[in-house]
Amino acid sequence: MLKAEIIKYPLIFKTPGGTSRGVLHEKDSWFIKLYQQDNPEVFGLGECSIIKKLSFDDRPDLYKRLTEFANNINELKQEELIEFPAINFAIETALLDLKQKGNRILFPSAFTESTDSIYINGLIWMGNAEFMRSQIKDKIASGFHCIKLKIGAIDFETELEIIKEIRNEFSEKDIEIRVDANGAFSPFEALSKLNRLSELKLHSIEQPIMSGQYLEMAKLCELSPLPIALDEELIGVFNKENKEELLDQIKPQYIILKPSLIGGFKQSKEWIDIAEDNHINWWVTSALESNIGLNAIAQWTFTLNNEMPQGLGTGQLFTNNIPSPLVIEKGKLHYSDQFNWDLSSINI
Repeated sequence: MLKAEIIKYPLIFKTPGGTSRGVLHEKDSWFIKLYQQDNPEVFGLGECSIIKKLSFDDRPDLYKRLTEFANNINELKQEELIEFPAINFAIETALLDLKQKGNRILFPSAFTESTDSIYINGLIWMGNAEFMRSQIKDKIASGFHCIKLKIGAIDFETELEIIKEIRNEFSEKDIEIRVDANGAFSPFEALSKLNRLSELKLHSIEQPIMSGQYLEMAKLCELSPLPIALDEELIGVFNKENKEELLDQIKPQYIILKPSLIGGFKQSKEWIDIAEDNHINWWVTSALESNIGLNAIAQWTFTLNNEMPQGLGTGQLFTNNIPSPLVIEKGKLHYSDQFNWDLSSINI
């Protein structure tokens, strides 16, 4: 018989993370530990990662529901979890980990054997101009060939100037630039801003306007010279027919999969299959999980054989992350055989 335990683990940012929704200083995660009652030494771990005002599970009764699901883990049905994507992701990954004997290798591959790695983008947080310039210099010096800038919180002209500085020094062949507006633009101004951004030879922009504005987003995807990637737009869409309708109506150039925000790997793979049927490209991004969640996402992502840079560089953001074999070197994420998992801080 399965048993489940829940451990709350607040993650603390080394440097406050600026987005168009505000500045993040810390965020909550809960670890789900699953084991067979007669063999508690072997356990699987999953992470329920919540981003305030973004996660579909961000609700007052989250812990209550998480506890209910854990207490009824043996009778739990998949449909009960459909509207709890972060919990679904946590339970799914804990079960996969347990199935693989609880060694944190959920998807054995060349990645987990330390013989291959994953290209990732370097994340640049919003902040004042000098702070953003400093981050960009650090990422490029560290060997990243793809950087992603959060935009929309400071003056747009200043943001343009920062991007121009990169382009003056590095062509699009040398450095790929992605930007993420997190819905910061209004529908009335978005197209003019996208036109100006496109002059800087960017790869794409994520979520230029707030989600839920299908007609406006569809028009932007049709008219924008800069490719658009849907991100927050996918949150809260669980039914396959609704996914098909959304992509058919908006027709984006890309979608971005965040398993802990959209319901785990099965839900993410359904999005991928629908996107590919509609000739829409995609990549995978973590959503501020600790190394427990990031590890599961990275291992799964490697199995998908997508050669684009993935958004899996968030493991270095926290002062109290879980020590793990995940290492970033020269713009790639590695599962290093030189490091081990240290779960002592979780008290399990």
